[in-house]
Amino acid sequence: MNNPIIYTLTLSAKLYFSIVIVLAMSGCAEKATISISQGSGANPILPAPVHDLIPTVNIAPAIGWPDKLKPTASLGTQVEAFARELAHPRWIYTLPNGDVLVAESNSPAQPEDKEGLKNWIAGLVMKRAGAGVPSANRITLLRDTNGDGLADLRSIFLEGLNSPFGMTLIGNTLYVANTDAVLRFKYQTGQTNISEQGKKLVDLPAGKINHHWTKNIIASSDGNTLYVTIGSNSNVAERGMEVEAGRAAIWQVDVNSGEYKVFASGLRNPNGMAWEPQTGALWTVVNERDELGSDLVPDYLTSVKDDGFYGWPYSYFGQHVDTRVSPQRPDLVALAISPDYALGAHTAPLGLVYSANNSLPERFATGMFIGQHGSWNRRPHSGYKVIFVPFVNGKAQGQAIDVLTGFLSKDGKAYGRPVGLTLDLSGALLVADDVGNTIWRVSAE
Repeated sequence: MNNPIIYTLTLSAKLYFSIVIVLAMSGCAEKATISISQGSGANPILPAPVHDLIPTVNIAPAIGWPDKLKPTASLGTQVEAFARELAHPRWIYTLPNGDVLVAESNSPAQPEDKEGLKNWIAGLVMKRAGAGVPSANRITLLRDTNGDGLADLRSIFLEGLNSPFGMTLIGNTLYVANTDAVLRFKYQTGQTNISEQGKKLVDLPAGKINHHWTKNIIASSDGNTLYVTIGSNSNVAERGMEVEAGRAAIWQVDVNSGEYKVFASGLRNPNGMAWEPQTGALWTVVNERDELGSDLVPDYLTSVKDDGFYGWPYSYFGQHVDTRVSPQRPDLVALAISPDYALGAHTAPLGLVYSANNSLPERFATGMFIGQHGSWNRRPHSGYKVIFVPFVNGKAQGQAIDVLTGFLSKDGKAYGRPVGLTLDLSGALLVADDVGNTIWRVSAE
């Protein structure tokens, strides 16, 4: 039987914190002092951190796309829906024959992550932002059979998965990253369904608390190695470092034995990965920490060095110490690598694809496309668009270019939120939109 006193206190506390949320979202809340462009690039402005009792909460409530409305495409391009009415499409992958795989997925059950008032508030934030729907736990195959830019064949390709995300094909083996393991499946070109059970290659950190649940994978050029992104289990290790074992990292996994090592660490929440062909370097986008104000910390795009350490949780953007973390580790801070290219605070970059073989205008010839899921901890909002970062001689250089915008209404509601990206066989850019439940296709006019 519930204790009525504790129950009453809990309700009172939740009412109190509901009021706190409203106050945090009010016009009196902390605001950004620099623009996203000032907080971007190789040398971003990094203002002093803000340590407010009540962090900025500025949610863009998810409302979906009204009829006949769609995102705004960059000059010289056009956008249409490749497929609609999906179930929270998060990640996409193009197979060699042109079929497109879509991971329809969301956060797994995390019973212990819902305990406590802060986690309860976080749950409200995510629900309001469109992330509160159940996970479909499947991968759907989309096929454009007549080349008109619309998927006219749809099939459930894999089901019964556990919050699937990353996908990659090596030879005749399809690898799928569930939230708790990488699985492999036999695949034949053109098949529209896989019914057999996958075989586990390697377990991944998960558990009853699984703060950053998305796990992405990419294969090496020789097909012998998988790289796996694994986000942290907290914002800044407030649960202690013992629950962060193997996390905030990219793993290197042998595809034959399943043996792995931590390839790079100190990456709070890496997601998209891509190979830069000129240098052969692995690049990733990383979601940095929250609750240091609207101007901090910039999320980033970076090349990833073997055995490199990128600061989390002890420092950010190189060796800027986060004083909230205890105990401090100056020895590790001294090793922290500065990322290559800041993407602005709280933009939430997830999707990443290199531009090779795209058919968009010439300004998109060399660089990285990035899907920015959008902020909740910044006023005004940031992200909620697809951008392109130009590359020169294998390095990110110059101002980012908007590719797809218009995901927010004039009054700050979210029609959609970009997530995963891929190029189709024609070189058009496909964009997963998990709030709009749509795959958008950006092509040249």
